[in-house]
Amino acid sequence: MIRSATLNDIPEIRAMIRELAAYERAVEQARATEEQLREALFGEHPAAYALIAEDDGTGEAVGYALWFPRFSTWTGTRGMHLEDLYVRPRARGAGHGKALLAALAATCRSNGYDRFEWWVLAWNTPTIDFYKSLGVELLEEWKVCRLSGEPLRELAAQAPDVVNPAFDV
Repeated sequence: MIRSATLNDIPEIRAMIRELAAYERAVEQARATEEQLREALFGEHPAAYALIAEDDGTGEAVGYALWFPRFSTWTGTRGMHLEDLYVRPRARGAGHGKALLAALAATCRSNGYDRFEWWVLAWNTPTIDFYKSLGVELLEEWKVCRLSGEPLRELAAQAPDVVNPAFDV
């Protein structure tokens, strides 16, 4: 079963985020707290949304997908960015990952989103093969750019004053 996450799922989502980070060899980077997840998913202005995959027999949470809307200047429409897709190892191969992706694709269609995009680690061959089996197009010519830590602080210190800023998140 695939369902929308609830407040009661926050501890399980956090646990699965840490499991995913361990799989991706970056557990030390998974620092999100339950309070941060609660605010991000269920606060006054949600930053993201989550689906839970449950085992039909036990009702246990065996996976999750966390996503947020994005915007394309090329299409002039919103799209979806999938931040995390994770199925616990013991539940893999039972269709939970495909069901999560299908539910997200249906969300895209019902909201008029033209694009559904996410990243995958280059070394994660089993996942890449799974995505290819679904017809996913890998955009090999694009590189992900990230600015964080001290370089982010240094660049921010060089920012000019913005007159009438459009947002303050």
